[in-house]
Amino acid sequence: MNYEKWVRHFDRNSKNRPEPDWDAPLKLTGRMLKKLTCSIQQFQLGDGGGPAYLIAWNRDRYLSDPAVKRVIDLWFNEEKEHSRLLGGMLRRLGAEEIQSHWSFSLFCGVRRFLGVRFELQALLGTEIVSNVYYKMLRKHGEDAALRGMCDLIISDETGHISFHRSRLADEGGRGKFGARWSALFRLRALAAGTVLWVNHRGALVALGGNDAEFYRWIWRDTDAFINRLRREAFRSEAVRRVEKGVSAGIVGI
Repeated sequence: MNYEKWVRHFDRNSKNRPEPDWDAPLKLTGRMLKKLTCSIQQFQLGDGGGPAYLIAWNRDRYLSDPAVKRVIDLWFNEEKEHSRLLGGMLRRLGAEEIQSHWSFSLFCGVRRFLGVRFELQALLGTEIVSNVYYKMLRKHGEDAALRGMCDLIISDETGHISFHRSRLADEGGRGKFGARWSALFRLRALAAGTVLWVNHRGALVALGGNDAEFYRWIWRDTDAFINRLRREAFRSEAVRRVEKGVSAGIVGI
């Protein structure tokens, strides 16, 4: 995997980031304000207010490669930046950050116990469904600062999803991501989305979203991920075959 490409991506992405207009007039009131505040509090905890790093019991082995660790560090630095932005939104809404939530504690416990490969897959699913959450906030939340925050986070999350796609494409050829793998991946994404929807439905519905829109977006984004992953895996496999052929030719000479 071309880790230097992702180092450059994260470095470039850290520059020229317009800060949301936290002082813009606040138009959110009543039930909408209350529901959104509770939702943002939970996301602030999960997007960097918590461990903000890999926490699986066997993570050290995965991070033993300095190139891998560097990119993982940069990835989670962006998650901490999301926590900062969400904290700014909470201050705008007149609320405090929370220190714990049952769903996040459960998620962290499962990540620790089941190992780093599961953790990476779980975090990928979380990135996909969280991106849908932010896109719905962006669409329905008629607040300048909220939309400015969502613009930044959506851009970052899209990059994170692309990073995971490159990581998976490098790990296996196109044949690895067939119908069975795709069905399981969709099922995990829908499960992650349902957990998110249980916790955040009130806020998204109060803003104007609905169940069908949320799940339609989850399905569409998951399908796009799988199709792009297959194309990238095909290209990676082709490159490996060419490199293998060149190496064999050199040895033969």
